[in-house]
Amino acid sequence: MVHIKTAQEIETMRIAGRLASEVLDYIGPYVAPGVTTGELDELCHRYMVDVQNTIPAPLNYAPPGHSPYPKSICTSVNHQVCHGVPGDKKLKDGDIVNIDVTVIYNGYHGDTSRMYYTGEPSIQARRLCELTYEAMWRGIGEVRPGKRLGDIGAAIQRFAEGAGYSVVREFCGHGIGAKFHEDPQVLHYGRAGTGIELKSGMIFTIEPMINAGKAAIKHMPDGWTVITKDRSLSAQWEHTILVTDDSYEVLTVSSESPAKPAAGRF
Repeated sequence: MVHIKTAQEIETMRIAGRLASEVLDYIGPYVAPGVTTGELDELCHRYMVDVQNTIPAPLNYAPPGHSPYPKSICTSVNHQVCHGVPGDKKLKDGDIVNIDVTVIYNGYHGDTSRMYYTGEPSIQARRLCELTYEAMWRGIGEVRPGKRLGDIGAAIQRFAEGAGYSVVREFCGHGIGAKFHEDPQVLHYGRAGTGIELKSGMIFTIEPMINAGKAAIKHMPDGWTVITKDRSLSAQWEHTILVTDDSYEVLTVSSESPAKPAAGRF
């Protein structure tokens, strides 16, 4: 059951989305060699709670079959695909790291993630991150009333696999609102023209995970962290998207959000 948001819900989610993006603006300068992901988590937590007066949605989040998530953000480094748990490991020069933030503002969620470079990444790592960003935008570009969910996944898959990369299958985007995860599921692969029809007022995330190697993944013993099975690099970007009357609106934007990529770079 896909919930069509009211005008008031949409306005609240605009604010939630902007606040989530502002956490990523804030943390960017701290991503540097020698910093631990645990320190990044603590900085984000204090910013959300003390400055924004928002609630970090991941903290103690426990979907069926999982133990409560112990931190306020996810930090996925290099071959970690998603849900990396912040800890004591120090970032090294050349690392790439995804920071995934979800805040709760007035009962509604804003969910977004970005890739960061720790120092100077390799050419291959930079290309993966940039291509994944464009893959997300290829999916976003399919959003408008009358299109179907499969159009989003097909656009992402066609672009990523056409460049020699692979798309993680086990995780997907999702509806979002008063609940962290709602219908629909937004796959990042698939067949154009299939799936439910998009309608004005739907809000969901688009968050492709793209691997430099094969698509296979492995779950770590902590019950949360997911890595590439072949230990190849992985990248992810995420925005929360509103379907408008004739197009889309990206809700997770702020003053320092990266610009939409120029077309045809890859």
